Amino acid sequence: MPTNVKEAIVQQSAYYEDDTTLAQYLEFHFGEQWHGEANFPKGLAKVALDAMDGRTLGRALDIGCACGRTSFELAWVFAHVDGIDFSHKFVEQCQVMARDKVVRYARPEEGALVSYQERSLASLGLEDTAGRVAFHQGDACDLNPQFTGYDLVLAGNLIDRLYDPALFLTRIHERLNENGLLLIASPYTWLEDYTPKEKWVGGFEKDGEDYTTLDGLRDMLAPHFALALESRSLPFVIRETRNKFQHSFSELTVWQKISS
Repeated sequence: MPTNVKEAIVQQSAYYEDDTTLAQYLEFHFGEQWHGEANFPKGLAKVALDAMDGRTLGRALDIGCACGRTSFELAWVFAHVDGIDFSHKFVEQCQVMARDKVVRYARPEEGALVSYQERSLASLGLEDTAGRVAFHQGDACDLNPQFTGYDLVLAGNLIDRLYDPALFLTRIHERLNENGLLLIASPYTWLEDYTPKEKWVGGFEKDGEDYTTLDGLRDMLAPHFALALESRSLPFVIRETRNKFQHSFSELTVWQKISS
């Protein structure tokens, strides 16, 4: 268990730079649907696009983009999408998909056994979006100044894997245009392996009362955001092997930037 922020960063890097994890996430983004659940990265994009509802569709930021499916989906409508992830390996695969419009990976099956998979943008109906996306390695808690002027920021299953989520939540308004939207999705799986407990957004008692992550989001995002839509849950399944799956739910909240 990490005892400080530096150790949390090392822990996060080790997990998301692992080849097996990369293969699982490539399957999660571009592979088959499992146990009756729809593709989660695609679903995130749909929720975001529905929420935009007549707003400007210029630039979008997919922060914590993982293997990039949501970025490609957003690019159907947005003029430009930047995808950023902390993992070098994830970003490399995003860039391969944007350049070659195909990725290949060894999907874990059982023990040392794998099956070789090939997924293309064409098979997903996304071949025309590659020219409108750009992928970058970056830190959500310390974004490069160039990443600004967005009409949408989407943070999918991100905040509970940050070493200091408050750094992201209290500054992200600086990256959004007026009336822009911030979509946050998270299963709120707070673990000290990734986030020191004193940095958790919620999931603990405060002043003798339960303090949820939604409570924490309201407090940290004020005074720059107002909740635009009621929270909802979106299921997702991550396939680890042929016989092992993670079946989870992510809570989605949509926030509109307001004049402070």
